[in-house]
Amino acid sequence: MIPLSLEAIAAITGGTVAGDDVTVTAPAVLDGRLSEPGGLFVAFDGEHVDGHDYAEQAGRAGAVAVLGSRPTKLPTIVVADAREALQALAADVVSRLRDRLTVVGVTGSQGKTSTKDLVGAVLSSAVPTISTAGSMNNELGVPITMLRAGHETRCLALEMGARRVGDIAALAALAPPDTAVVLNVGQAHLSYFGTREAIAEAKGELVRGLAPGGTAILNADDPAVAAMRSLTDGPVLTFGLAAYADVRVSDLTLDRRSRPTFTLETTEGSVRVALPFIGAHQAFNAAAAAAAGLAAGIPLDRAAEALAGASLSKWRMELRELPSGVTMLDDSYNANPDSARAALDALAAIEGRRRIAVLGDMAELGDASEAEHRAVGGYAAARADIVVAVGRAARPIADGAGGRAISLPDNAKAIAWLRERLAPGDIVLVKASREARLDEVACAIA
Repeated sequence: MIPLSLEAIAAITGGTVAGDDVTVTAPAVLDGRLSEPGGLFVAFDGEHVDGHDYAEQAGRAGAVAVLGSRPTKLPTIVVADAREALQALAADVVSRLRDRLTVVGVTGSQGKTSTKDLVGAVLSSAVPTISTAGSMNNELGVPITMLRAGHETRCLALEMGARRVGDIAALAALAPPDTAVVLNVGQAHLSYFGTREAIAEAKGELVRGLAPGGTAILNADDPAVAAMRSLTDGPVLTFGLAAYADVRVSDLTLDRRSRPTFTLETTEGSVRVALPFIGAHQAFNAAAAAAAGLAAGIPLDRAAEALAGASLSKWRMELRELPSGVTMLDDSYNANPDSARAALDALAAIEGRRRIAVLGDMAELGDASEAEHRAVGGYAAARADIVVAVGRAARPIADGAGGRAISLPDNAKAIAWLRERLAPGDIVLVKASREARLDEVACAIA
């Protein structure tokens, strides 16, 4: 974050300073324990927890000030609405850096976080880059990421999520992207949007929000995304399998651990890419990241080198060899029908004794929930030797999987079942929406 006095922050946010006028020199945080020396702690008065009560904890970790709705024991910028103030501060900071800063926005129904990680790897191979940490892609996470930018930053890779039409438009307005990457239109958060058409409208807001002359990076294989070409008068680069894709994936193969190797083809040449992580679908995420690199002036061969050394955020297709001789594919951070199928395809491609798919609830599917869970169960039965459905909401997965399935009521039962039956050589996939907390299962059997 660029250094700012509390008086300067108050002027930006419309607040007042309670306490000494110190200078903030380090990033803002929402969790006081993560504060850095010279940092800013943003406090919210929530339904169950009042962040202001943790100001002293933030101070012990290094925070020098608080942005909140009432004074604390640290110097505090007191504002009427901490969320609006945080966003205003972030927008102001990025505007001050904009003459030398390229902003890349990434959205889609699935694959956002992994693709953002890959975009960050490609961009940072050439210039100092700040990327969204994990999946901090909402109205609080995006401005927190923006505030990590400093005078040395040249690229800002922002993951942007939505649960309703208008969310991405609001995020893009904080930092209009120079490059907008749209991956796909699926069923994630369908219970909030109601229809896939509404989801497409929401994802298209990133393209509509492009800065003047900005470039759209669109999935040539997804008709709903390809149609977003009409939303911009600026340059468009496409990626995918389609023959007309500007960055085309070809000659895709998987090794015995389901790690993809493929060729990226462009009109200017081609390059062979080997990724260090799991799943054929990652090739398409990599193509999107390479296209974002091309838009930023990064040559294809340099992007390929960066992709080969990239890493993904926690709990996304993590392949771990356990001391027990079991191999775990931990993809427990989130799930929807499309990402579940991609993970199951990866499981099927890994060599092992038995393939066991441990699957939990895929949340926010609305009226389609039971049918989609059942369909994923059928898909799993064709790719796994055993399908373990965990939790009441996941029971239709077991119904769809038929004789290959077992339904267990909760994580504790799943842990006990797995501990009793896993054997060396087994391959275990753990996959569910965040609410199911199947990372507890993955951790317990590791």
